[in-house]
Amino acid sequence: MGKRVAVVLAGCGVYDGSEIHEASAVLVHLSREGAQAEVFAPDVDQMHVVDHVKGQPTQEKRNVLVESARIARGNIKDLAKLDVKGLDALIIPGGFGVAKNLSTWATQGKNCIVSKEVEEVLKAFHAAKKPIGLCCISPVLAAKIFPGCELTVGHDTECEKWPYAKTAETMKELGCKHVNKHVTEIHVDAKNKLVTTSAFMCNAPIHEIYDGIGKMVQEVVRLA
Repeated sequence: MGKRVAVVLAGCGVYDGSEIHEASAVLVHLSREGAQAEVFAPDVDQMHVVDHVKGQPTQEKRNVLVESARIARGNIKDLAKLDVKGLDALIIPGGFGVAKNLSTWATQGKNCIVSKEVEEVLKAFHAAKKPIGLCCISPVLAAKIFPGCELTVGHDTECEKWPYAKTAETMKELGCKHVNKHVTEIHVDAKNKLVTTSAFMCNAPIHEIYDGIGKMVQEVVRLA
């Protein structure tokens, strides 16, 4: 029987939820590996709603679980119901929702708080020595919760290709080891069973982002 992998989403859309291409790539690659994805999201309000045409917040209110259900085609559960015992691994795609709805990283950086439910889930998988896959901005969750862990969010020198490279510096300030990797590469922290890749932290063609996520998923399933 295939591995059962929890996928935690943070809404629907890059600027206020989960990055849809990253979430989709995770689900496609899990399917390719013969793994069964079980999708979860917290039943909470989004920090705010962003108009993705204008790139600006609106007055709307949306729920993270309801929005995430769009990506999961309705096959989703409340994160509060996640039971680590029946699952083999955890993957959290990126998108600003990770920094806005799963934590306060977007507004507080290294001084952020990770939401209680998300922190409990990450600690439960870590304590059970089950692998955790993180891409794009979601490695910041591990940086905050597991001091001294090894991660990648791509490169630590800002340029046109790496517009969010300052994130790597902040992770180092939290006492983590940041490892520079290209978008198609992953970093594996064997001790903590953490597998990370940069995804859209890099200004790269979408197929390269897709390939990097594929390697992350493959390694998570292998470690499970």
